[in-house]
Formats: sequence, C-alpha cells, structure tokens
Amino acid sequence: MFILAMRSIRQRPGRFLATLLSAFLGAGIIMTFNSLHDTAGQPGVDPVSSETLSTAAGVVGGYGTLLVFFAIASTLTVNVRQRAAEMELLRCSGATPAQIKRMVVGEAVAVALVGAALAVGPAMLGGRALLAMFHDSGQVARSVEYSFGTVACLTGFDITLLAAAGAAFLAVRRATAGGRRRRGRARTVWAYTALVAGAVAVSSTFAFSATDAALMAPPAQGAILLSVGCALRAPRLLSAVLDRLPLGGASGWLAVRNLRERAGQLAGILMSLIMFTAVATATLTMQAVESDAVAASGAVKSVDAKNLETLNVTVVGIIVVFVCVTLVNSLYAATSYREREFGQQRLAGATPGQVLGTVWAEGLVLTVTGVCFGTLAALAGIVPFTLVRADRVLPGQMLPVWLAVVAVAAAVTLGTALATARRVLRTPAVRAVAPAA
Repeated sequence: MFILAMRSIRQRPGRFLATLLSAFLGAGIIMTFNSLHDTAGQPGVDPVSSETLSTAAGVVGGYGTLLVFFAIASTLTVNVRQRAAEMELLRCSGATPAQIKRMVVGEAVAVALVGAALAVGPAMLGGRALLAMFHDSGQVARSVEYSFGTVACLTGFDITLLAAAGAAFLAVRRATAGGRRRRGRARTVWAYTALVAGAVAVSSTFAFSATDAALMAPPAQGAILLSVGCALRAPRLLSAVLDRLPLGGASGWLAVRNLRERAGQLAGILMSLIMFTAVATATLTMQAVESDAVAASGAVKSVDAKNLETLNVTVVGIIVVFVCVTLVNSLYAATSYREREFGQQRLAGATPGQVLGTVWAEGLVLTVTGVCFGTLAALAGIVPFTLVRADRVLPGQMLPVWLAVVAVAAAVTLGTALATARRVLRTPAVRAVAPAA
C-alpha cells in the first residue's frame, strides 16, 4: 500500500498541494518559535532573556501545534471525502479497510515530510527576524545570538509528521459509515465541557483586581473555550440558523437547501470562522484596552507586559494565517468538487449568474453565522475584562478590531467561494455531468 500511496502522489500532485501548504506553514511556525529554545539554551544568555525566549517558544509553540493538527485535519477530511469512489473501488478490488488507512496515512506522512523539509530555510529566517524584534523592543539583550538547533528540527519534523498521521487516520475513520452516533455523542460531550469550562474561566475574571498581571488570562482563555464549544456544535448551530432564515428568490431558496443538506460537510468551515472571530476579536480588543489603560496611568510597561503583548499579537497573527489557509483550502476543495452539481443546475435551466448567486448566498450565510457566534464568544470574555480593568461594559477599542476581523473573514470566505465557482463554471455543462452518464 505504501507503493500505491507514492504512485497516487506522483499521478495527482495537485490533490495534495493543500496538505503540503498546511504542513509547510505549520512546520515553519513550529521550528521558528522552538528555535528560541535553542537560542535560550546557549551558554552566557542572561536569565531575563532566557525566560522571555522560553516563554514565547512555549506559548506560541503550543498554539502552533494545535493549529497544525487542525489545519491538516481539515484539509485531509475534504480530500478523503472526495476520494470515496476511489476507496470503494479499492475495497471492491480486495483491499481491506486497514490497507486503505495505511495508504492514506502513508500519503499524508510523505507529503508532510516534504513540507517540513521545505520549511527549514524559511524557519531559520523567521527565527532571526523574531529575535531581532525582541532585540529592538528591549526584551532580549543584544548580545544574545540566534541559534537553530536540534530542538527546532526535532519538534518541527516530529509534530508535523505526527499531526499528519493522526489527522489522516481520523479522516479515514470519518469517511466510514460506522460509529456516527458514538462520534456525535463524543462531540456533544466535548462541546458542553468546553462551554462550561469557558463560562467558569470568564466568571473567574471578577476574582482579580484591575492591576493584577494575570487579569487578561481568564477572559482570554474563557473566550477561546467558548468558541471551541460553539465550533463543535457548528452543524446544529447552522441548522438552527437555516430554519429561521428568510432568504427569498431562486438563489436564496437553493442556497438554504444546499446548506441544510451539506451542514455536516461545512462544519469545518464554520468552525474556522467562529474560532477566528472569537480569538482575534477578544485578544486584540483586550490587549488594546490594557495598553490604553497603562498609557493613561503614565506607567512604563514592564518586561512581562511587553512579553504578553508580543505573544498576543503573534498568536493572533498565527491564527489568522492558519484560518485563512484552512478556509481557502476547504472552500476551494468543497466548491470545485461541485462541478457536476453546477452542471446539472445549468442543464436544468439555471444561468451562470444564478449559480454564482447561490454560491454567494451560501458564503454569506456561513460568514454571518460564524461571525455572530464568534462575536458572542468574544463578548463573553471582553465584557468581564473591561468591567474590571476600565469600569466599562463595552470598550471603544472593540469596534475597529471587530470590523477588521469581519472584513478578513468575509473577504476570504466569499472571495474564495466565488473565485472557485467562476473557474468551475468555465467547464461546459455537458462535460461537467459526463461522469454521471
């Protein structure tokens, strides 16, 4: 099966481009920040600089690991779903489910290995730029020199390969018909657990004083957990929105029908939108409130405060990059896979403009749904923090941050969906439906 996996990659390299991109970015981020461990471990590094570098590597490296797994899992899930006919043919030819799993896992590991190898050079450049930023802000002494060693290489390759293997294995399991009820129950349990833990974390904000250094941690973590809980309930949330959505016209009616039929398949896209909106809005807004409060008091930011600000901005930047990559990959794959469906609609009398209108309406519903629930999760963290830190309910800093987040989410979602649909519609309708004949 390994030989078959390698032949599959050689014959259809474009199919694995999204996985390669996710592995490349993930390995690059992991190696970039874990190289700070190598830098901090050099002899002669002062304790303050070592603590700053180790904290940045640990926090961002942890977030990066989760995002790598999520991005690769989302990409592989779409890939495996589109290969259902191929896998059924292999099973009819005598392949066992275990052999098919080994084939898919082998493909994912091979692509991830190439992506991690390509990321070594950019990771070294990124690590040097990151250390220079710490030098310029005074968080790390200028005498500290950059080092890219075994910690960066081992973590980058190991985490990326393990994430690819695990994500591929789970994607194949999801593609099988068995165990749906058990997975649905497990997802529900995890969703409610995250919601309860998020509510507890947000409520604990009121146990801190306005000057506590750790004030931002509980509401930020609570907003993240609440967004995870909402994301895990994405199919149910989308179904509930569609039941109450008054969309008129042929395109609107068809968009609601398509979304209702494909709610489970679109869960990954909606999950990305919810988590992106919540994490970016909550983190950047709370950081802006904190910075303005410090500036108003006339105090000078401590090294710990500068570290926290750097980590917040960096984490949000990483999340933005990964969510954009995940959304583009998922939307491109999901929309291009509908070539036959679009061809059938056109043969039934729909114009290309009506098909594009349907795709636009679907993307708009997904964007609005993801932004709304993500905003609610963000507000659950922002309001307690602002009440304690600035004695206000809603901060003025939230509106520009929220508008920027919404603009990015809408541009990525609608832009990718419409651009892919336009490309798919270039195929003549008769040729598009020919495989079904």
